[in-house]
Amino acid sequence: MKFFAGEFEVAVIGAGHAGIEAGLAAARLGCKTGVFTINMDAVGNCPCNPSIGGTAKGHLVREIDALGGEMGRAADACFLQSRMLNRGKGPAVHSLRAQIDRRKYSAYMKHTLELQENLELRQAEITDLYRDNEGLWVLTTRLEAQYKAKAVILATGTYLGGRIYVGDVSYESGPDGMFPSTYLPDALEKLGMQIRRFKTGTPARVLRSSIDFTDLEEQSGDEPIVPFSYDTQDPGENKVNCYVSWTNENTKKVILDNIDRSPMYSGKIEGIGPRYCPSIEDKIVRFSDKPRHQLFIEPCGLDTEEMYIQGMSSSLPEDVQLAFYHTIKGLEHCTVMRPAYAIEYFCADPIQMNSSLEFREFSGLYGAGQFNGSSGYEEAAAQGLVAGINAALKIQGKEPMLLDRASSYVGTLVDDLVTKGCNDPYRMMTSRSEYRLILRQDNADVRLTPIGRKIGLIPDERWERFQQKLAKIEAELERVRKTVLSPTEELNAILREQHTSEVKTGIRLCDLIKRPELNYQVLSSVDSTRTETDASVLEQVEIEIKYEGYIKRQLIIIDQVRRLESKLLPPDIHYEAIEGLRLEAREKLSKVRPENIGQAARISGVSPADISVLVIYLSTLRK
Repeated sequence: MKFFAGEFEVAVIGAGHAGIEAGLAAARLGCKTGVFTINMDAVGNCPCNPSIGGTAKGHLVREIDALGGEMGRAADACFLQSRMLNRGKGPAVHSLRAQIDRRKYSAYMKHTLELQENLELRQAEITDLYRDNEGLWVLTTRLEAQYKAKAVILATGTYLGGRIYVGDVSYESGPDGMFPSTYLPDALEKLGMQIRRFKTGTPARVLRSSIDFTDLEEQSGDEPIVPFSYDTQDPGENKVNCYVSWTNENTKKVILDNIDRSPMYSGKIEGIGPRYCPSIEDKIVRFSDKPRHQLFIEPCGLDTEEMYIQGMSSSLPEDVQLAFYHTIKGLEHCTVMRPAYAIEYFCADPIQMNSSLEFREFSGLYGAGQFNGSSGYEEAAAQGLVAGINAALKIQGKEPMLLDRASSYVGTLVDDLVTKGCNDPYRMMTSRSEYRLILRQDNADVRLTPIGRKIGLIPDERWERFQQKLAKIEAELERVRKTVLSPTEELNAILREQHTSEVKTGIRLCDLIKRPELNYQVLSSVDSTRTETDASVLEQVEIEIKYEGYIKRQLIIIDQVRRLESKLLPPDIHYEAIEGLRLEAREKLSKVRPENIGQAARISGVSPADISVLVIYLSTLRK
């Protein structure tokens, strides 16, 4: 018999990376929040790779932290090894990545939720969801408890109608052998929501003592360590190494000889898999000309002997997995503790949502994470933070937080999802942003901490530290622009050594730093007036100087785009009735329902001529 169990202002379904950030944000903004998870031991679980960050993903973690989210602090508290990727390239694509202790990370996040004021963590499977006559959302659990909420955030990850595939074997399951969410998909379809099937997968875990590390390439962490969170003062030290190996022709042969046993190629899997993180059998088939593929052997934690084989996800039968793993250098005699598997699940088409991640047709209902068609812990956490903030702001009668593409990778991620949708699991990459030089990971706090402060997620102490950092940056910029170095033999010796032209007259320090061959460190012996030692301050000053011209040009473009985004489109606009719009544009605009001209211009199938028609139409409306 159903019974009333309580009422929340915000209810979050799911306690993975999206659900955690959503629940914490809503609670920290003063809303009574309930977070529901099928299994309390799976809070903050990392069912795939034991790492946080990576190319573009590190940017997202920094931005989450700058806005007041939790992922960066958790990663710093639980990291095993830290590395800055792409150091050989420009600062726009430098990205932090940390191996983490996955069990410690999960425990950290669970405890953070438990300690959070205004938040209740509940173990329960939500089986039904509907809106009552008063406009409140009603959530029913499998044990027939009913809760009411003003806003609901769907952050179901891969649990929603989850089904595991290993060769010919398939069964209902969530990740890591957890129970799936079996009944909720029917409730969502009954609401009228558009949902579809996506697929992802994970590699095997193998026993450390069964790996031969003798001839494997070793990857150590970076020193000094750069933390994710601007709150982290003492990041600690690297504790583990990772290793690199490669597939070979024997690996390829085993997989191709058994490709008909893969549920991906036999037609058993209906869901669409991630384009940018394919399974090993997919890589072998799609890139048949490549003689080998790289894989990484990474520890899962300090208190486990499980090693994660990154780059080798598969849905082939277990016996085939054993055969191809044993063809790889270092893994010839490995013991597989957990076989690889593919998982298929339901998710929503994000085009149904607006930029606050609220469904246009369902007031107070939000989506976040893999439920929105994305992949990755970091993408999920970013969306969870956006949804949690906006659900709280809506309840409090405030304007939503809408991040545009020029403000952040988080804004780019959300805009891509709600205007372009996704035909396969969406992954954030630096190439998705038009403004990479502005949206660097080193300046995430400069870009977003004022927004987090305005919303109410940045406490006084952190805000004061941030203000001090800004003052230091301004002071150092002023110093290097005013400091003039004489053409001494010591200076010219440095310039000759760095293969750049000597100087015959006095030269400003900023003009020397602007040269690609030079930097603060190279010039330190002749820079006698420098007192600033904060590495993050010096990094931002150096980048601002070196890329000043490029940054100015990008800011001009951003200003032009923002003018377009200030031209709002009425939510009830009838595109079919606007003369001059092409048929394809009418169909796409009617489906996506862009919020402004800028969004409309980014929709595939909407041409510049269509945008001109819309601008004229808006001016007519204003008159």
